[in-house]
Amino acid sequence: MSKRHSFHIPVMGIGFTVDTPLKVSHLGIDSVISLVDDILLEKLRKMYSEKFELPYQEITEKFEDFRAKRITSYLNMLNDQAEKKFDEFKNATIEKSHEIKEYLSMLPDGSELKSEFEALTEKYFNVNEIKTWLNKNLSMGSIDVNIMTKIDKDNYVNGEKLPIEFNDAHAALRGFATSDLNSSVVISAGMSPRLYSYMESFDDFYPDKNGDIKKKIILKVSDYRSALIQGKFFAKKGLWVSEYRIESGLNCGGHAFATDGFLMGPILSEFKENRTNLTNSIHEILIGALGKKDKIIPSNVLPLKITAQGGVGTAEEHQFLIDHYGLDSVGWGSPFLLVPEVSNVDDYTLNELAESSEDDLYLSNISPLGVPFNSLRGNTKDIEKLALVEKGKPGSLCPKKFLSSNTEFTEKPICTASYRYQRLKIKELDAKGLSVEEHRDGYNKIVDKSCICVGLSTSTLLINKLDTKVEGEGVSVCPGPNMAYFSKIKSLKEMIDHIYGRANIISRSDRPNMFIKELSIYIDYLKNKIDETRATRTTKQEKYLLTFANNLKEGVNYYSGLFDEMKDKFEDTKTKIISDLEASKQALHILYMEIEKRRKLAPIVVSA
Repeated sequence: MSKRHSFHIPVMGIGFTVDTPLKVSHLGIDSVISLVDDILLEKLRKMYSEKFELPYQEITEKFEDFRAKRITSYLNMLNDQAEKKFDEFKNATIEKSHEIKEYLSMLPDGSELKSEFEALTEKYFNVNEIKTWLNKNLSMGSIDVNIMTKIDKDNYVNGEKLPIEFNDAHAALRGFATSDLNSSVVISAGMSPRLYSYMESFDDFYPDKNGDIKKKIILKVSDYRSALIQGKFFAKKGLWVSEYRIESGLNCGGHAFATDGFLMGPILSEFKENRTNLTNSIHEILIGALGKKDKIIPSNVLPLKITAQGGVGTAEEHQFLIDHYGLDSVGWGSPFLLVPEVSNVDDYTLNELAESSEDDLYLSNISPLGVPFNSLRGNTKDIEKLALVEKGKPGSLCPKKFLSSNTEFTEKPICTASYRYQRLKIKELDAKGLSVEEHRDGYNKIVDKSCICVGLSTSTLLINKLDTKVEGEGVSVCPGPNMAYFSKIKSLKEMIDHIYGRANIISRSDRPNMFIKELSIYIDYLKNKIDETRATRTTKQEKYLLTFANNLKEGVNYYSGLFDEMKDKFEDTKTKIISDLEASKQALHILYMEIEKRRKLAPIVVSA
């Protein structure tokens, strides 16, 4: 069946969308859940088993391969209950006719389903005809999962390191691969050859003769070159990437993987221009690999989707992305944090998000992964963290250890947000004999790291009134900059009406266009990088800054041409767009001149 909605709900944090499919899948909406926290998934499986009166046997850490088994069991339970809810929904009766009408009212205007249903029910409501029609035309939203390649720590039993397939990301993949789901795994956070190679072990990732794949691969990418390289890597193993999900480098939620100044508009344009080549060149490699593996070769070229997410906030932007770049779907993330029907956000955090301004949303250094992380000032996890610092006891007890990757002081990896690591790092800092100011700066950088692998799941426990004795009640949250322009708690229908232009829930009139907002964030990012290199500079750093600035200049030129050519798009906001673009152009020029001046006049340390 064809897709009914033109948007999807991306993964948000660890727990915010962990059971979202159970809330929206029956409405034909695709959503993504995180597989980071198997402890959380096990707690939720127990809770839902009690709620739905299902048999439940706890999977403890004493079970062999417990992480994968917990994930498989949770996904199977979620799939079973989502399918049951969908079947009940399709079981039309006169009493339930309002639910069906509500479902159809959420679809985009102009939907053929709407007109067909209206014609079918214009004179009377024939239950049997409606049931037949619903079964033929309605489809569930996909229950997709997300695996971050960087969260792949080694695991041990009795002090002995387990084989690589028991690493966290590998076990998560196995948990998904052996589940009943017919859906996709979204791979994010960069290329992982060993994880990609592990996918070869599971038959569900291979196509059948008709080209159907039970477990599809979605790659989250930031540029075309990366997509081409990774797509070919998979194809050589007989695996097909069914979707490339382009995410803004900085105008997004969660971890921010900045490009070298490449902006979303030009990136989308490159995908549009090369889509056919991307499909054909990779498909040719795939067929050769399937033949060598003696696998089934599909009779036709496999379908390939291009989607995007990061900073979209209006119906006009949403439809422009689809029409101009030919996207198959657009991701709406952060705004759905204000929709309690969809996401798990505790009351305090919900109100803080609704009241947040641009200054409250910032790109932090709190992630133990060492990757910039979008955060909200005043979140309760930070309050908890700062209270420990005030007491002279910085750091987390690290109850879950999902982000343990540092071996600076220990043979076995530990987390940089842990009490153990920070105690050792502060001791090292104390021994350096630094000035008061240098020591303070170093100390603040150490204690800034936060236990986000716990904080990003705690809200789900609070919402469902589950035990937080081990985790505590501190909540981390990871909205994108776009959150500043959404200020009211909304229903699912209200949010969907906003996405499709039937309503406007943004009360502010000063919200910048998503492309211009991303550009301004990148300019600020470049300015910070310049400031960071003032004291110690290398030829490598100077080359990076100059390349970054030149890429931004090319992006500005692209946008100037794009918006000049538009005749019937963004008519109400074009004046502001052009004005904001010119201001960004001037700001970038100043930074570019500073880079050039320093490069020509100041001595540079030659990098190795």
